Amino acid sequence: MRVISLLPAATEMLSAIGAIDLLVARSHECDYPPNVHSLPALTAQRIDSSADSATIDKAVREHLASGDGLYRLDETQLTTLRPDLIITQDLCEVCSIDLLSVQRVAAAMRPQPTVLSLNPTSLEEIFDDLLRVGRAVDRIDAAQAAVVALRECYFNAREHVNAYAPGPTVAFLEWLDPIFVGGHWTPQLIEHAGAQHPLNSPGSPSRVVSPDELVASAPEALIIAPCGADLAWTRRELDTIRTHHWWNELPAVQTGRVALVDGGQMFNRPGPRLVEAFRWFVGWLHGIDHLISDDFPWRRP
Repeated sequence: MRVISLLPAATEMLSAIGAIDLLVARSHECDYPPNVHSLPALTAQRIDSSADSATIDKAVREHLASGDGLYRLDETQLTTLRPDLIITQDLCEVCSIDLLSVQRVAAAMRPQPTVLSLNPTSLEEIFDDLLRVGRAVDRIDAAQAAVVALRECYFNAREHVNAYAPGPTVAFLEWLDPIFVGGHWTPQLIEHAGAQHPLNSPGSPSRVVSPDELVASAPEALIIAPCGADLAWTRRELDTIRTHHWWNELPAVQTGRVALVDGGQMFNRPGPRLVEAFRWFVGWLHGIDHLISDDFPWRRP
């Protein structure tokens, strides 16, 4: 079978079930595991992702309004590769190439490949997607074993959480200007880690909040994990955000309970490493150091 993954989380799922050998191409954002870098990238961004968050947000809105989309798809190379399966998503038009573009190209190919779209909004749906990928590539036994191992790892971390004690209020920022708070699976992870996330509810999309809303929520812990960004970009952006009046009004800032996380690698991807991100969160929130892997990509401001 010849597989093309246009979704980083799907690429990581293929790796988790021992099917990375089936991959013949990827998206430009598929960067884990590292050995996929040798495969051709079939997508490219239309905007400058190194700019500041306000500039990127403006460019995103302009491109979406114009109907151009945020990504280019190398249709010629995709067709030449003759895949049996293309894995993509339709959950977020900002995160990767849109489903309709992929379906249009696939419909014109002979033989026509299967297009599998993964659109989870909860951890349970992410595990289900791992099984769907396993079925699609005829590795269902490996997929079932991977889900069992991930669930065991996840619930092992949850055993450290006191479900009967009210936890701290958390603000999880997926973007900084404007301020987006985490959605989809993120509020669920926060609640399962024994905390509260009043700015959004499980399953709901990420949403914009005003600085006043953020301050009014009085977060006792603050996680900054901008979508698609690494730690270096996040640290640069934080230097600007710190100059805003609302920053020092946050209880988490006043007590130093702030963490920067590589959002592009961890919490923003609905794939197997989300369990590792959850373990880090439980460990950081409750001071349980052994739950945090040595190479987890985070730091304090």
